[in-house]
Amino acid sequence: MAKIAIVYFSGYGHTKKQAEAVHAGAASASGATATLYAIDPEGNLPDSAWDDFDQADAIIYGSPTYMGGPAWQFKKFADASSKRWFTLAWKDKVAGGFTNSASANGDKFSTITYFFTLSQQHGQIWVGTGMKSSNTKADGPDSINWTAGYAGAMAISPADASPDEAPGKGDLETARLYGARIADYAVKTR
Repeated sequence: MAKIAIVYFSGYGHTKKQAEAVHAGAASASGATATLYAIDPEGNLPDSAWDDFDQADAIIYGSPTYMGGPAWQFKKFADASSKRWFTLAWKDKVAGGFTNSASANGDKFSTITYFFTLSQQHGQIWVGTGMKSSNTKADGPDSINWTAGYAGAMAISPADASPDEAPGKGDLETARLYGARIADYAVKTR
């Protein structure tokens, strides 16, 4: 079985909901298991999580986009991963990333680029969404990939929306399909 690790930070619960959708997709892939790892509000993970990442076939990164990049809690995790970088412990593991913010753009792509750069420093193999964008007049928040995320999954959660209200159906389905795609690729390359 290919092991998929999804490591994320969520400040208000919206990115957690997106992470759960990525997890559902990854866990549904034939020949794969998936585990969620939530970074706590102080930017920490249990020590056992690091061993799990070392054993994983894929690591998927997630964070809300704050001020044009990932949350500081995620950056703390990324900095701590330098011990793995030093030994190339994550080389050739599959990677992907997802993010969420209140605005339609909100510089989400900067966060995806951050995840991509982190993965490349570790020597990982990045997998994009593989989805065309839904960009006709008939499309909207219920459509798959309506935010046009090709490099990673992006979601919108309005600032006054609770996690029960957002991200929307289309963003969550995009996240689920993306998790499944990454898991399928990890199974093929195992």
